[in-house]
Parts: sequence; C-alpha cells; structure tokens
Amino acid sequence: MSANESRIIYTETDEAPALATHSLLPIIQAFSRSAGVDVETRDISLAGRILANFPEFLQKEQRIPDALAELGTLAGQPEANIIKLPNISASLPQLREAIKELRSMGFDVPLYPSNPATDEDRDVQARYDRIKGSAVNPVLREGNSDRRAPASVKEYARSYPHSMGEWSSDSLSSVAHMEEGDFYGSEKSLTLSNADVVDIEFVDAEGNVTPLKEGLKLLDGEVIDASVMRAASLRAFLDKTIQEAKEKGVLFSVHLKATMMKV
Repeated sequence: MSANESRIIYTETDEAPALATHSLLPIIQAFSRSAGVDVETRDISLAGRILANFPEFLQKEQRIPDALAELGTLAGQPEANIIKLPNISASLPQLREAIKELRSMGFDVPLYPSNPATDEDRDVQARYDRIKGSAVNPVLREGNSDRRAPASVKEYARSYPHSMGEWSSDSLSSVAHMEEGDFYGSEKSLTLSNADVVDIEFVDAEGNVTPLKEGLKLLDGEVIDASVMRAASLRAFLDKTIQEAKEKGVLFSVHLKATMMKV
C-alpha cells in the first residue's frame, strides 16, 4: 500500500454484530468514500473460521481465505490502527450447530470429535478448538491484554477523585450472593507430586459415568482444579432473593457472568 492509500478493514462476525453491520457498514462506507478511504470486509464469523480451517474437505469454489490469520499478521504491524476489537465467542454447542448447518448447505466439513480415537480425529479436534470461544481473541488483541492503568491516569485520579454524590442511609439497595452450592463453594484443587495422566468423568445421581476428557496429561507440580454449580442450590437462592425483593418493594436485578476463556 502506498503512502497515499488508506483503507479500513471491517470484520464480519456473528449474531448481534452481524445485524448491526447491515445498518452501520453502508454508513461507514458512504462517509469513507468521500474521504478517499476504501472499506473492505473480512469474514471472521464462526462459519467463516470453520470453512477457512478445513479447505481440504471443501470443493475448490467453496474455499475461503483465513481472514483471522491475515488480520492477526496485520495487527502486529506498526502502521495498523485497531479502531474496535471484535469480541469473538462460540461455545461447543454453538460450534456443533454451525457445523451441522454448514453440512446441510453442502459444505462437507468434518464433525467435531468428542472422543478422538485416531491422529486424524485429534487433528480435527485441535483445529476446531483453535477457532471456538475466546481462544481466537488473542490473535487480534496482541499486547492489548495488559489492562493496567498508566501512571499518569492513576496520578490524575488521585489528584481529582471522582465524587459519588450524596448517598441516602435509608436506601434499600442490597447485593445478594449464593452462600453454598456455587462454583466458589465447591472448588477443589490438587497439586500433583508426579507427572500423571487423568480422565475427567461425570457421574450422575444413578451412578452412570460419562467420560468428559480422557488421557489428560499433567506435569509434575501442575495444579488441576474443578468446581460445580448445584442447580437445586441456584434455584433456592433465586427463589429466596426474588421473594426478598418483593417484600422490600425493590427492583430485582440479576447479573450473570459466564467465562468464555479456554483454560
């Protein structure tokens, strides 16, 4: 690209951002056109990432370039300015639904192997794992993961503290949290004294065992950690807090946080 050329690369993603693209992108293109700035698009949606990572399973005319890899390379160049980082997420159920939909449309991508038994299965699983969830975010975020505030920002906050305003002592606001049966209360950790290979299994109330992860290799001194959420405890907590909100006549607001990080 010459010094006189400028361009914006707009990423096409999934769900709500995709809906916004249909209304916002034409506006961006109209403004940019008058300024002599080209606006290009790159498909980094879940479906796009799947197709880009399995070209050998597709017909020649079905194959698409790996836009995420291209943008990852561009993000590492000093002349690139990242205006807004897309937050890409996809759970395993969403991944399986996308695979199912693509196959129904004639894209013969492989199924996700839950229990890989061959080298080919393990390769397919590894490729899918690289493109689901927030495992892809670091590709574009690069050094942006450092969220520490600069010293100048901290000094300004100390010199000019933000006023929270008047707070009435008769406010009925309160924060409630689970006391038992949640991820925090059930967490168990084990530090290995020797390298080992473990299986992760789910045992239901009838004693039936469902393998979740087999042959997980752990290192000497490595920590393995697990926790569960008890559905009965969660329901009891919600019933209790909703009833308390009704009795006090206050607005009930629930804040949910589910991590997307692949650990």
